[in-house]
Amino acid sequence: MKNITVSVDDELYHKARICAAERKSTVSGLVKQFLARVVSEETEFDRLKREEDELRRRVHRDGVVFSAAERLSRDALHERHAVR
Repeated sequence: MKNITVSVDDELYHKARICAAERKSTVSGLVKQFLARVVSEETEFDRLKREEDELRRRVHRDGVVFSAAERLSRDALHERHAVR
């Protein structure tokens, strides 16, 4: 494991120590928890991909079938739109 040194101003470090003490932890412990949470978070792309996959499974499970055969002709589409 590699140790990394980062410069933090005194006021921020003081607030971090207070926060850590309130949580019965250390500043290093807080940083470790924060980093673990950040790197384990799902990216926006991963979230959207997961949601798409879930939606596709649900549509497939519910037996919904999409067919180009049900498409309206151009004329029928315009006639239907005129009725509205």
